[in-house]
Amino acid sequence: MAQELTIGKVAKLAEVNVETIRYYQRRGLLAEPDKPYMGYRRYPADIVKHIRFIKRAQALGFTLNEVAVLMELEEARACGKTRALARDKINAIDQKMSGLTSMRKALATLVRQCEAGEATKGCPIIRALEQSESSRTAPAR
Repeated sequence: MAQELTIGKVAKLAEVNVETIRYYQRRGLLAEPDKPYMGYRRYPADIVKHIRFIKRAQALGFTLNEVAVLMELEEARACGKTRALARDKINAIDQKMSGLTSMRKALATLVRQCEAGEATKGCPIIRALEQSESSRTAPAR
């Protein structure tokens, strides 16, 4: 008979909180074993592998919904679909990086303006944020 573990032992082995396991169960990512009368739920040892899979996928930027899809694809041995999902994730990361680069450049420009003493009409950073906000909230004509 395979070793069965308590939820506390599973959490310790997987290096997560017990509440993380319960959350994954509520999300349908992990099965919840039956609770015997007057006893504790017992988890199969391989659940630790599943939790680590989820955590590694999250570390690579996959959402829990995407993790669920990856888990289904793993069971189906659908490498092509998994590869496509990973490529989509790479594209999303590239877009985020591009956006972050643009934000960094804009902030660096504002900081340089502050450092150059161009604050005769107040802080350039605050003025830029006020202008950005007012342009979004200005009534349409």
